[in-house]
Amino acid sequence: MVMHESPLTRKLSAFVWLSDVDLATLARFYRRRRTFAPGHALTHEGQTNASAFVLAEGWACSYKITPDGERQIVDFQVPGDFLGLRSILFRTSDHSIEALTRIEATEVLASDIFDAFGEAPRLATAVLWAASRDEAMVVEHLVNLGRRTAEERTAHLLLELGTRLNLVGLADQGGFDCPLTQYHLADALGLSAVHVNRVLRHLREEKLVTFQKGRVVFDDLDGLKVLAGFDRSYLDQEGPLLR
Repeated sequence: MVMHESPLTRKLSAFVWLSDVDLATLARFYRRRRTFAPGHALTHEGQTNASAFVLAEGWACSYKITPDGERQIVDFQVPGDFLGLRSILFRTSDHSIEALTRIEATEVLASDIFDAFGEAPRLATAVLWAASRDEAMVVEHLVNLGRRTAEERTAHLLLELGTRLNLVGLADQGGFDCPLTQYHLADALGLSAVHVNRVLRHLREEKLVTFQKGRVVFDDLDGLKVLAGFDRSYLDQEGPLLR
């Protein structure tokens, strides 16, 4: 893999300009590449000594199961994202991670992270930025669940996914390919699948966004942003701050 073209490199480069040393160190994150089928659990909540992964291709999700068996999806992961980074720092994994599509991911051990931090401090700063960005997204998801209407939270999630995918070259202003089902959206948005279906139909009828046949099309991107109150600044991907 050409490191300057990998999704992870493109993502981290949104924060810091990566030197040849940084890229060489980052390349070691790709030594243990594996393929996982849809539905494969990469990490279980409560698991000890779990590995982290870098997602290179495909989609995954992180989630928790409530005592009554309901699933709450905390976030969706797309190429360039870390999977379970906290799992190698915490003694016990606090959530589960599942492949939603066939994915390509590389296993990252705690020693890989610590060695990289020692050899390439700028890269360490970039990884810290990525972790902080993930936390900022979780904050927005809490606001979604607690304060936004069903239409607003659906629009906000689709805009966020489009913005994240655009950073790694998998989306544009017109939309993006999306493998999520209405059940996935329901588990992420705190809605029923029936309600999600009604919301998507309403957004389509209002000519704001169309989600059909595995493709999200932004019919009126500006109008959708107004509806969602979407401000992409929390994603912090306007260009490198450090050079």
